[in-house]
This record gives sequence, structure tokens and C-alpha cells, in this order.
Amino acid sequence: MLRICSKHVFVTSGQKTIRGNMFSPPVIIIHLIIRGNMFSPPAPTFVHTHSQASPQRYKTKDDIHVSSLEDALTLFDGMLYTRPLPSVVRFSQLLGRLVRMKHYSTVVSLYRQLDLAGIQNDAYVLNILINCFSHLKHMMPFSLSVSGKLIKFGYEMNTVTLNTLLKGFLLEGKTDEAQECYRKLVAQGCKPNLFTYNILLDGFCKMGNTPAAVLLLREMEKKLVKPNIVSYNTIIDGLCKDGLVVDAVDIFSKMMRRGVVPDVITYTTLIHGASLIGQWKEAIRIFNLMVRQNITPNVRTFTVLVDMLGKEGEVAKAQRVIDIMIQRGIRPDDFTYNSLMDGYCLRGEIDEARKVFDMIRKDCASSLHGCSILINGYCKSKRIEEALVLFQEMSSKGFTLDVVTYTTLIGGLCAVGRTHAAQELLLEMQANSQFPDIQTYATLLDGLCNYGQLEEAMTLFQDMEERKLPLNIVVYTILIGGMFKAGDFAGAKNLFCKLSSKGLQPNVRTYTVMIDGLLRGGLVGEAINLFLEMEENGCPPSSCTYNLMIRGLVHNHETSRGVKFTNEMVKRGFSADASTFEFFVNMISAGKLDPSLQPVIRKDL
Repeated sequence: MLRICSKHVFVTSGQKTIRGNMFSPPVIIIHLIIRGNMFSPPAPTFVHTHSQASPQRYKTKDDIHVSSLEDALTLFDGMLYTRPLPSVVRFSQLLGRLVRMKHYSTVVSLYRQLDLAGIQNDAYVLNILINCFSHLKHMMPFSLSVSGKLIKFGYEMNTVTLNTLLKGFLLEGKTDEAQECYRKLVAQGCKPNLFTYNILLDGFCKMGNTPAAVLLLREMEKKLVKPNIVSYNTIIDGLCKDGLVVDAVDIFSKMMRRGVVPDVITYTTLIHGASLIGQWKEAIRIFNLMVRQNITPNVRTFTVLVDMLGKEGEVAKAQRVIDIMIQRGIRPDDFTYNSLMDGYCLRGEIDEARKVFDMIRKDCASSLHGCSILINGYCKSKRIEEALVLFQEMSSKGFTLDVVTYTTLIGGLCAVGRTHAAQELLLEMQANSQFPDIQTYATLLDGLCNYGQLEEAMTLFQDMEERKLPLNIVVYTILIGGMFKAGDFAGAKNLFCKLSSKGLQPNVRTYTVMIDGLLRGGLVGEAINLFLEMEENGCPPSSCTYNLMIRGLVHNHETSRGVKFTNEMVKRGFSADASTFEFFVNMISAGKLDPSLQPVIRKDL
């Protein structure tokens, strides 16, 4: 028995009454999954229903005008209880408006009420339903089910349906399923349009499969459906994100030869791509080309330049770019000023960054992001007290600082040896409903290990295991290093040997930490064997590995072996770092190095 009362539904089954709220997720979906038929009338179950609205509200209007979900639901009720019932066109207009408002689950629930009311479906309504399921997580099987009904009811699958299904698959990251759907529907006579291809291009690039996107672009260039500026911009963006700026510029040149005029997005993407790989001269060249082509840079373009110059340490030039923006009537946004702040922090000019922060802090969003940048700058400069003051100031004003900010501050506290305060901050973070991630825990674990607090580090590690965090090779490498520093050589070696059983492979950092620990313990033979083993396992030593090996060998009175590794290091294109150079200078000055070896050392260093 179904009893309707204002904005709630009461479903009575025997003596059991269930109450639902009109804003609840459409539990009807669960019911349909169980029954396996989404179009046959089910047994009484939860449906949305609402207070009635006056029919005059929509009778005299051709278009649906609603400004909120509540308005739409009230209007839907009025339409549903009007006699005679309005046509399916009127209902589809309302459902379409709700889709544009992104209330997908509500549309699914309202559709079911239309079905129960006996209102005939048409292709437009079914496509709306496919679109809604495609936007809901893990609901693509329902999208396919509705598309099957579309064919069953005698409608043809058109390009709109194809595009909707493709977007759904790609939103879930299912590129293979998207390609299979594309092939099947095209084989059935569905004709893809430019929008279809652009959906595929965007999906491939977002999933990191830029080569597939490039192949599809080439296929488009051979067909009647020619790529437009959106198509090329998508490919250029994907290539730049992959660091393939040369290939992106090649596509850019090809695009212009085909008569497609680049826009501000094209140039900005290329400038950003060049800056990401440190090719700032190329970025400036592209910017100048953009200006010569009379393409007006926007705030995003200028912000990319500010960010690039800041990272290059050219903050004066970055400030000049902001001045030019203002002169041209382009207002710098949060990202622009935050990029400038970041540039000052990278140069250690924290006070200048603070001036920028104080200038923009009236805006909540900019204050929060800028706060994180400034706290990071203070921590890296070991001005931890100022970082804490700013942190407390922002917290007292009601700002919710994110996990990244907490992690930064925990790292800053650990860097100055205040590990107890870092542990307290971790607890405060959890109390404020900011749940630490693996990076947060790894930062605190590293701090504890660096200061020889192995017992507390092991307790934290066990907590990480209990929370079922994804313990990666970085975490284990930190713990191995901590064991060596605490003198637990057996524990460190034992944990290293267990890595493979945990599905982890040592990386170059792990091997380097192990070799350094073994050499510090005087275990020269084991260190040399592990050095050879890492190469055999496909993990070639780095410059850091060689330098630690050389210093460790000489320190253990294995000078001739140290010289041998020095020669090998130089042949591989590495050189002595500052620590190694200073080490040998001190050895020579103190007369502790065999005179016959000094010419060899000087030559290689």
C-alpha cells in the first residue's frame, strides 16, 4: 500500500512502514537492479512526490523556466496531477532543464513516475535517461539497457545517443569500451560527427593515451569530418602534458597549414607546455608569435608566464608581467598572485611573498591557497614560528586548511627537530576532520627516523598498517634508513629482504640507502655485492649512489677500491658532488691519502 503525504512517501508492506525524503538518492535504481527490468511497473516502492503546484503556472508557457530544484519538482507535481496530462514534450523539456542543472539522479527518479503514470516515452526522453545514467558513477550498464529499449521501441540510434554513450564510458575511464561502442554503432549505421571525434580525442588524452588520440586525428584529416580548433587544441594539450612539446609544435604547424586558425587557448597551451619542461626561451618565442598574430593574451596566458618566470627565479620580470596585465586592463587572479608568491618563496624572499599575501588576503580563496604557499616558504626557510603563527591565524578565522598544508607544516616541524609537535599536529589534523594521507604519514615517519626515534617510528608504521594505507617503496625505504641510523642493521637487512614478498621492488633510492647503511656499519663486502646486484636487477646506480659508495669505501680504508669506483663514475658521465669533493680535499690536506693516488683523484675530480 502506498500512502502519499506532502513531500514524503510512505511505503507500507504488511506492518512495516518505510519513510523516504524527496531529496534522497533514487533508491528505485537499486530496486530496478534487483528486478532486472527498468521499464516494467514494479511492486510499490519509493518514488519522489511533492506538493502540488498551480496548473496555470505552465499552461500558458511554451518554455520551462525554473531556477532551482525545488521549483522544478513543484512544477513536475503540478504537471503530473493535471488532467488531461500534458504531452511528453512538456515533461521532456522539464527533465532536460534538470539535466542542465546536473540533477541526474532526480531525473532518473522522475522518469520512473512518468512511466508509472502511463506517459508514453519518446526518443528524446530516452536519450535524456541515457545521459543521466552516463553521468552517474558505475551506471553505464543502465545506459546500455536504455539504448537497447530505444531500438526495441522502434527508434534509431542516432549521433546524439552515440555521443552520450561515449562520454559516459570515458567519464569512467573505460576507453576500450568506448572504442568498442563506437565501432558497433558506426557499423550499425550511426554516423559520427565532429562532436563524436572530439569526445574521443578528449577522452584518450585525459586517460594518458595521447598516441591513440594522434592516430584518430590523422584519421579525421582523411575523412569528410575535418578536425577543428577544439580537436587540435585537445591534441596539443595532451602532447604538452606528456612533455612532447616538439610534437605539439609540429601539430600546431600542421594545423595552420590546413587553414585552422590558432586561438588564445592554442598559444597558452604551448607556452605552458614549454615552461613545464624548462624551455622558457621557447615559451617567450611562442608568446611573441602570439602577439604578432594579433591574438590577445588572457589572464591564463599571463599567469603561465608569471609562473614560469617565478620558477626561473626571475621574479622582477614576473612582477613586470603583472604590471603589464594591469595596464592592459586584465585583472590578475588568485593564480597569478599565488604564482608570484611561489616565485619569491623559491628565492627565499619570504618577506616579499608575505607582502603579496597581505595585499590579496581579503579574498577567502586566495588567502587559503596563498597561506599554503607562504607556510611552505616559511618551513623551507626554517622560519617555523612564523609558519605556526600564520597557521593559527588562518585557523582562528575559520579557514579549513587542507591536507597539503598540514603535511607541509608537519615536515617543517620535523626539519627543525620538533617531532613531538609534529605528532601533536597530526592528532589535531584528524580532530579537524582532515584525514592524513600516505604523504603525511611518510613525512612524519621520515622526521622520526632522521632523529633516531625508531621506537616511535615503528609505532607510527604499525598505525599506518592498521589503517590499511597503501604502503609503498618510499615508506619502506624511510624505515630501512631509520633502522640503520638507530644501529639496527639486522632489522634493516631483514626488512629489505622482505620487500619482494610485499610486492615491492627496491628503487635506486632504496639501494642507495642500503649501501650507505652497510658502509657506515663497516660491511664493505655486502655493500659492494649489493651495488653489483642493483645493476643486475635493472636498477642502474645514480650519481648519489656512486658518491656515497666512494666516500664509504675510502672511509673504510678501501682507497684503491674508491678510486676504481671514481673512474667508473666519471666514465658514466657523473661527477663528484660537493660532499665527495670536500671529503677528498680534507683527506689530501690531512695527509691521509696515499700520495701515489693523489694525481688520479685530482684528474677524476
